[in-house]
Amino acid sequence: MRFVTFEDAGNERLGAVVDGEIADLSGVSGLSGSLLGTIQVGEPAFAAAQNALRAAARRPLEETKLLPVIPRPGKIVCLGLNYAEHAAEGGREKPDYPNFFMRCATTLIGHGEAIIRPRVSEQLDFEAELAAVIGRRVPRHVAKTDALSYVAGYACFNDASVRDYQRRTPQWTIGKNFDATGPFGPVFVTADELPAGAAGLKIESRLNGEVMQSANTRDMIFPVDETIMLLAQCMTLEPGDVLVMGTPAGVGFARTPPVWMKAGDAIEVEIEGVGLLSNPVADEA
Repeated sequence: MRFVTFEDAGNERLGAVVDGEIADLSGVSGLSGSLLGTIQVGEPAFAAAQNALRAAARRPLEETKLLPVIPRPGKIVCLGLNYAEHAAEGGREKPDYPNFFMRCATTLIGHGEAIIRPRVSEQLDFEAELAAVIGRRVPRHVAKTDALSYVAGYACFNDASVRDYQRRTPQWTIGKNFDATGPFGPVFVTADELPAGAAGLKIESRLNGEVMQSANTRDMIFPVDETIMLLAQCMTLEPGDVLVMGTPAGVGFARTPPVWMKAGDAIEVEIEGVGLLSNPVADEA
Protein backbone atom coordinates (compact mmCIF):
# COMPACT_ATOMS: atom_id res chain seq x y z
CA MET A 1 0.00 0.00 0.00
CA ARG A 2 0.92 3.64 -0.39
CA PHE A 3 0.06 5.87 2.57
CA VAL A 4 0.08 9.64 3.05
CA THR A 5 -0.25 11.89 6.06
CA PHE A 6 -2.33 14.92 5.20
CA GLU A 7 -3.85 17.97 6.85
CA ASP A 8 -7.56 18.62 7.10
CA ALA A 9 -8.90 21.62 9.04
CA GLY A 10 -5.62 21.84 10.90
CA ASN A 11 -5.65 18.18 11.91
CA GLU A 12 -3.27 15.37 10.93
CA ARG A 13 -5.05 12.57 9.07
CA LEU A 14 -4.10 9.24 7.55
CA GLY A 15 -4.83 8.32 3.96
CA ALA A 16 -3.96 5.80 1.28
CA VAL A 17 -3.31 6.69 -2.35
CA VAL A 18 -5.69 4.91 -4.73
CA ASP A 19 -6.01 5.79 -8.43
CA GLY A 20 -4.60 9.28 -7.91
CA GLU A 21 -6.91 10.06 -4.99
CA ILE A 22 -6.58 9.92 -1.22
CA ALA A 23 -8.79 7.42 0.59
CA ASP A 24 -9.35 8.94 4.05
CA LEU A 25 -8.59 6.25 6.65
CA SER A 26 -8.70 8.46 9.73
CA GLY A 27 -11.95 7.08 11.12
CA VAL A 28 -11.38 3.40 10.32
CA SER A 29 -11.83 0.99 13.22
CA GLY A 30 -8.56 -0.67 14.17
CA LEU A 31 -6.45 2.28 13.01
CA SER A 32 -5.09 5.03 15.24
CA GLY A 33 -5.56 7.77 12.65
CA SER A 34 -1.83 8.20 12.08
CA LEU A 35 0.78 6.35 10.07
CA LEU A 36 3.01 6.05 13.13
CA GLY A 37 0.18 4.48 15.11
CA THR A 38 -0.62 2.13 12.25
CA ILE A 39 3.02 1.01 12.07
CA GLN A 40 3.08 0.48 15.83
CA VAL A 41 0.01 -1.79 15.68
CA GLY A 42 1.49 -3.72 12.77
CA GLU A 43 -0.11 -6.24 10.42
CA PRO A 44 -3.66 -6.08 11.87
CA ALA A 45 -3.75 -2.33 11.24
CA PHE A 46 -2.41 -2.66 7.69
CA ALA A 47 -5.04 -5.33 7.02
CA ALA A 48 -7.77 -3.05 8.40
CA ALA A 49 -6.55 -0.25 6.12
CA GLN A 50 -6.65 -2.52 3.08
CA ASN A 51 -10.17 -3.68 3.91
CA ALA A 52 -11.39 -0.10 4.37
CA LEU A 53 -10.23 1.25 1.02
CA ARG A 54 -13.40 0.60 -0.97
CA ALA A 55 -15.74 2.36 1.45
CA ALA A 56 -13.41 5.20 2.46
CA ALA A 57 -14.24 8.75 1.43
CA ARG A 58 -12.03 10.08 -1.37
CA ARG A 59 -10.40 13.46 -1.89
CA PRO A 60 -8.17 14.83 -4.69
CA LEU A 61 -4.50 14.14 -4.04
CA GLU A 62 -3.27 17.21 -5.89
CA GLU A 63 -5.50 19.57 -3.90
CA THR A 64 -4.54 18.23 -0.47
CA LYS A 65 -1.80 19.55 1.82
CA LEU A 66 0.58 16.69 2.53
CA LEU A 67 2.61 16.50 5.73
CA PRO A 68 5.82 14.54 6.33
CA VAL A 69 4.73 10.90 6.17
CA ILE A 70 5.71 10.58 9.84
CA PRO A 71 5.69 14.14 11.23
CA ARG A 72 7.50 13.37 14.50
CA PRO A 73 9.58 10.18 14.38
CA GLY A 74 11.23 9.04 17.58
CA LYS A 75 14.62 8.94 15.87
CA ILE A 76 15.93 10.10 12.49
CA VAL A 77 19.30 8.44 11.87
CA CYS A 78 21.14 9.58 8.73
CA LEU A 79 24.13 8.19 6.85
CA GLY A 80 26.78 10.39 5.30
CA LEU A 81 29.09 9.37 2.46
CA ASN A 82 27.09 6.21 1.72
CA TYR A 83 27.75 6.30 -2.05
CA ALA A 84 31.42 5.92 -3.04
CA GLU A 85 31.30 8.56 -5.79
CA HIS A 86 29.76 11.09 -3.40
CA ALA A 87 32.51 10.42 -0.87
CA ALA A 88 35.10 10.93 -3.60
CA GLU A 89 33.62 14.23 -4.83
CA GLY A 90 34.02 15.56 -1.30
CA GLY A 91 37.63 14.42 -1.08
CA ARG A 92 36.83 11.53 1.27
CA GLU A 93 37.82 7.88 1.17
CA LYS A 94 35.21 5.16 1.04
CA PRO A 95 34.26 4.69 4.70
CA ASP A 96 34.83 1.46 6.59
CA TYR A 97 31.96 2.26 8.95
CA PRO A 98 28.89 4.44 8.34
CA ASN A 99 29.11 8.16 9.06
CA PHE A 100 26.03 8.30 11.26
CA PHE A 101 24.42 11.56 12.34
CA MET A 102 21.00 12.57 13.66
CA ARG A 103 18.28 14.86 12.42
CA CYS A 104 15.54 16.44 14.53
CA ALA A 105 11.82 16.18 13.80
CA THR A 106 11.59 20.00 13.73
CA THR A 107 13.50 19.97 10.43
CA LEU A 108 10.83 17.94 8.62
CA ILE A 109 8.44 19.32 6.02
CA GLY A 110 5.99 17.75 3.60
CA HIS A 111 5.79 17.50 -0.16
CA GLY A 112 5.07 20.91 -1.68
CA GLU A 113 6.13 22.87 1.40
CA ALA A 114 8.96 25.38 1.02
CA ILE A 115 12.51 24.52 2.05
CA ILE A 116 13.70 27.59 3.92
CA ARG A 117 17.08 29.09 3.10
CA PRO A 118 18.23 30.59 6.42
CA ARG A 119 19.23 34.23 6.79
CA VAL A 120 22.70 33.25 8.02
CA SER A 121 23.85 31.30 4.94
CA GLU A 122 23.66 31.13 1.17
CA GLN A 123 25.06 27.58 1.02
CA LEU A 124 21.83 25.57 0.94
CA ASP A 125 22.42 22.26 -0.82
CA PHE A 126 20.22 19.35 -1.96
CA GLU A 127 20.62 15.63 -1.27
CA ALA A 128 18.32 12.99 -2.76
CA GLU A 129 17.96 10.09 -0.34
CA LEU A 130 15.99 6.94 0.37
CA ALA A 131 14.33 6.75 3.80
CA ALA A 132 13.62 3.39 5.44
CA VAL A 133 11.03 3.28 8.23
CA ILE A 134 11.30 0.74 11.02
CA GLY A 135 8.16 -1.33 11.56
CA ARG A 136 8.94 -3.42 14.65
CA ARG A 137 11.22 -3.03 17.64
CA VAL A 138 14.61 -4.31 16.50
CA PRO A 139 16.37 -6.60 18.97
CA ARG A 140 19.91 -5.76 19.92
CA HIS A 141 22.52 -7.50 17.78
CA VAL A 142 20.01 -8.55 15.12
CA ALA A 143 21.54 -10.62 12.32
CA LYS A 144 21.92 -9.00 8.92
CA THR A 145 19.89 -11.84 7.40
CA ASP A 146 16.91 -10.92 9.60
CA ALA A 147 17.22 -7.14 9.50
CA LEU A 148 14.89 -6.39 6.58
CA SER A 149 11.98 -8.10 8.32
CA TYR A 150 11.90 -5.11 10.67
CA VAL A 151 11.36 -2.54 7.89
CA ALA A 152 7.78 -1.35 7.40
CA GLY A 153 8.39 0.64 4.24
CA TYR A 154 10.17 3.42 2.39
CA ALA A 155 9.83 7.05 1.31
CA CYS A 156 11.78 9.79 -0.44
CA PHE A 157 13.84 12.25 1.59
CA ASN A 158 15.77 15.42 0.77
CA ASP A 159 18.60 15.88 3.29
CA ALA A 160 18.97 19.59 2.48
CA SER A 161 22.16 20.84 4.11
CA VAL A 162 23.59 24.21 5.07
CA ARG A 163 27.17 23.50 4.02
CA ASP A 164 29.14 26.27 5.72
CA TYR A 165 27.51 25.43 9.05
CA GLN A 166 28.03 21.71 8.41
CA ARG A 167 31.77 22.37 8.17
CA ARG A 168 32.05 24.67 11.20
CA THR A 169 32.46 21.70 13.54
CA PRO A 170 33.83 18.14 13.21
CA GLN A 171 30.27 16.88 13.74
CA TRP A 172 27.74 17.60 10.96
CA THR A 173 24.76 18.08 13.27
CA ILE A 174 24.28 21.84 13.06
CA GLY A 175 24.35 22.02 9.26
CA LYS A 176 21.78 19.23 9.01
CA ASN A 177 19.26 20.58 11.51
CA PHE A 178 18.08 23.98 10.31
CA ASP A 179 14.30 24.25 10.48
CA ALA A 180 12.33 23.31 7.35
CA THR A 181 15.21 21.59 5.54
CA GLY A 182 14.03 17.96 5.62
CA PRO A 183 11.36 17.17 3.01
CA PHE A 184 9.95 13.69 3.70
CA GLY A 185 7.35 12.05 1.48
CA PRO A 186 5.09 12.43 -0.37
CA VAL A 187 4.10 8.78 0.18
CA PHE A 188 5.10 5.88 2.40
CA VAL A 189 5.33 2.67 0.37
CA THR A 190 5.05 -0.60 2.26
CA ALA A 191 8.09 -2.84 1.95
CA ASP A 192 6.19 -5.62 0.16
CA GLU A 193 5.75 -3.35 -2.89
CA LEU A 194 9.50 -2.91 -3.47
CA PRO A 195 12.57 -5.11 -3.94
CA ALA A 196 14.22 -6.33 -0.75
CA GLY A 197 15.96 -3.41 0.94
CA ALA A 198 14.64 -1.11 -1.83
CA ALA A 199 17.74 -2.11 -3.78
CA GLY A 200 18.15 -1.63 -7.52
CA LEU A 201 16.02 1.53 -7.77
CA LYS A 202 16.93 4.63 -9.75
CA ILE A 203 17.39 7.68 -7.52
CA GLU A 204 17.56 11.18 -8.94
CA SER A 205 17.42 14.86 -7.99
CA ARG A 206 16.43 17.67 -10.34
CA LEU A 207 16.91 21.37 -9.65
CA ASN A 208 14.58 23.54 -11.74
CA GLY A 209 14.16 20.56 -14.06
CA GLU A 210 17.88 19.91 -14.54
CA VAL A 211 19.18 16.51 -13.43
CA MET A 212 21.78 17.00 -10.72
CA GLN A 213 22.10 13.53 -9.20
CA SER A 214 21.37 10.21 -10.88
CA ALA A 215 22.34 6.84 -9.44
CA ASN A 216 20.91 3.54 -8.20
CA THR A 217 20.20 2.44 -4.65
CA ARG A 218 22.25 -0.70 -5.27
CA ASP A 219 25.29 1.60 -5.17
CA MET A 220 24.92 2.25 -1.44
CA ILE A 221 28.06 1.23 0.45
CA PHE A 222 26.02 0.18 3.48
CA PRO A 223 22.62 -1.13 2.35
CA VAL A 224 19.54 -1.11 4.56
CA ASP A 225 20.05 -4.55 6.11
CA GLU A 226 23.68 -3.90 7.09
CA THR A 227 22.78 -0.45 8.42
CA ILE A 228 20.13 -1.92 10.71
CA MET A 229 22.53 -4.62 11.90
CA LEU A 230 25.20 -2.03 12.78
CA LEU A 231 22.78 0.33 14.52
CA ALA A 232 21.31 -2.53 16.54
CA GLN A 233 24.73 -3.16 18.01
CA CYS A 234 24.40 0.10 19.94
CA MET A 235 20.80 1.31 20.10
CA THR A 236 17.21 0.13 20.12
CA LEU A 237 15.36 0.89 16.90
CA GLU A 238 11.62 1.32 17.45
CA PRO A 239 8.54 1.42 15.19
CA GLY A 240 8.47 4.66 13.22
CA ASP A 241 12.19 5.38 13.51
CA VAL A 242 13.58 6.64 10.20
CA LEU A 243 16.89 5.73 8.55
CA VAL A 244 17.97 8.23 5.87
CA MET A 245 20.30 6.26 3.66
CA GLY A 246 22.75 8.76 2.15
CA THR A 247 23.01 10.63 -1.14
CA PRO A 248 24.72 9.98 -4.51
CA ALA A 249 27.28 12.17 -6.25
CA GLY A 250 26.25 15.42 -7.92
CA VAL A 251 25.45 17.65 -4.96
CA GLY A 252 25.82 21.40 -5.28
CA PHE A 253 28.93 21.99 -3.18
CA ALA A 254 31.02 19.65 -5.36
CA ARG A 255 30.27 21.53 -8.60
CA THR A 256 32.40 24.23 -10.22
CA PRO A 257 31.15 26.77 -9.44
CA PRO A 258 29.05 25.49 -6.54
CA VAL A 259 25.30 25.36 -7.08
CA TRP A 260 23.26 26.52 -4.09
CA MET A 261 19.49 26.47 -3.82
CA LYS A 262 17.89 29.91 -3.66
CA ALA A 263 14.47 31.46 -3.33
CA GLY A 264 12.29 30.67 -6.33
CA ASP A 265 14.00 27.35 -7.09
CA ALA A 266 12.19 24.02 -7.22
CA ILE A 267 13.93 20.81 -6.19
CA GLU A 268 12.68 17.29 -6.93
CA VAL A 269 13.75 13.95 -5.51
CA GLU A 270 12.49 10.90 -7.37
CA ILE A 271 13.05 7.25 -6.53
CA GLU A 272 11.82 4.54 -8.85
CA GLY A 273 8.76 2.81 -7.42
CA VAL A 274 8.73 5.05 -4.34
CA GLY A 275 7.62 8.48 -5.51
CA LEU A 276 8.38 12.04 -6.50
CA LEU A 277 9.08 14.56 -3.74
CA SER A 278 8.95 18.18 -4.89
CA ASN A 279 9.55 21.37 -2.90
CA PRO A 280 9.99 25.06 -3.69
CA VAL A 281 12.70 27.08 -1.97
CA ALA A 282 12.05 30.30 -0.07
CA ASP A 283 14.12 32.70 2.00
CA GLU A 284 13.65 32.90 5.76
CA ALA A 285 11.29 35.73 6.62
